[in-house]
Parts: sequence; C-alpha cells; structure tokens
Amino acid sequence: MLVKLLKWPFRVTYGVYCWVVFVLFALLALGSMLLVPGLERRRRVARFTARAVFAAWGVKLRTLDTERLPLERCIVVANHASYLDGLVLTAVLPPRFAFVIKKEMDRVPLASRLLRRIGSEFVDRHNRHRGAMDARRVLRRASEGQSLVFFPEGTFSTRPGLLRFHTGAFVTAVRANCTVTPVVIRGARTVLSSHSLIPTPAAITVEVLPTLLPQTGQKDAAAQLRDAARRVVLVHLGEPDLDGAEESGAPESQTA
Repeated sequence: MLVKLLKWPFRVTYGVYCWVVFVLFALLALGSMLLVPGLERRRRVARFTARAVFAAWGVKLRTLDTERLPLERCIVVANHASYLDGLVLTAVLPPRFAFVIKKEMDRVPLASRLLRRIGSEFVDRHNRHRGAMDARRVLRRASEGQSLVFFPEGTFSTRPGLLRFHTGAFVTAVRANCTVTPVVIRGARTVLSSHSLIPTPAAITVEVLPTLLPQTGQKDAAAQLRDAARRVVLVHLGEPDLDGAEESGAPESQTA
C-alpha cells in the first residue's frame, strides 16, 4: 500500500506532463496546418506531430508488415481499444489516408479544426437521412481514389476484446470495388485505458494483415467481407470475442 502511495504523485505528475505536451503539440500542429498548403503536406504535419507526442510520452511505436499496405487506394479497418487509436494510425500510416469519424467530433473546436484540415470525413450515426448522405459522400471519395480508415466496431469496450463490426466500411469497399486491409493495434489500451486519464508509458504495436478482396458479384459481399476481416483481426489480436456481449459503461469512441 505504501509503495502505491509513493507511486501515485509520480503518476499524477507524469499524467499532467503528458496532457500538457499533447495540448501544446496540438496547438502547434493546428497553427502549422492553417499555414501549410496542400492536403498531403498537412497530413505529414499531423503524422510528425503524432509521432512526436508518443516519443515525448515515452511510448514506443512498433509497426509490423507495413509492406502489406497496397500502393493503390484501399480501406484500412482496425480494432478499437482506446481514444489513442486514431492518433496511433495517424503516426504510422502514409499521409494518403483519410479517417472516417463520428459527427460528434465536429463539435469539439480544436479537434474539429485539426481533423478537417487533414481531410477527415464526418459521419452522422444517429440521423438516418444525414447518415445516408454522409455514407454517399464517403463512397464518392473512395470511388475517386481516396484511401480511408475505419474503426468498424464504432466504439470500444471497457473490457479487452473485439466487438461486433458494423458494415459501413465494407459496403463502401464493395461498392467502390477497392480492397480492405485489416490492421491490429495492440497496447493502446495499456497506454490509455477507459478507466484512467493518466497515460502509462508502454509499447504500442501496429500489425498490418493480408489484404482482402471484395467479392463484388455476390449479394452478401459486404457481410462476407466484414466477417472475413473480423475473423483475421480477432485471431491476431489475441483478445476475447465480445460479439453480442453486453457493454456496461462502454465509452463513446472518436471514430465511426
């Protein structure tokens, strides 16, 4: 008990340090993005900033099999375990990817401005009409050659494990006739869990899995693609299958 009490002041100090660093880097990134022309250049600024934040926090980012990422357009789908997941993929993915994010984030002043400057797509999950319009816009961008990132669980659980995948990313892939690349993020929940605002310096690993091809001629192609992606993510993630499990107090995610 005494050891825990002695550690607590250091954890609080470290937590304050981490969030001060995060806010400062975010403000610097926003200032740069307001001045830097060109979407890809702004995404490079975001990538550098995300990497700098993790380095300052003492969090080591490891990437595995990134050569599996297609050079042409694709849709990346990843498991969702922490509020850090978007920042993690910003740090490790090439700057040609746009994130598909829940509409609620558009009301967060600093985050909204940053996300818009790097070409993120906002999707309304609660209004069916607006959601359909947003889905058509995302599909149009994919059809035009934009690579996209989805977190198909739509939220994350307070428990380790993989939730059910929604079909939005896979419908987009089938209709735009583009490949899906599953990605597994490990360690983000350890660094920042839903139970604490204080980060923990630990390693985060991002593993790129083999790309999946949509079977565009089949009626249930999107569902088959969703299930195939979820199976391979679940195997490599090494966490429980939470499909259909009750979520008590699961926090809202940053992405749709």
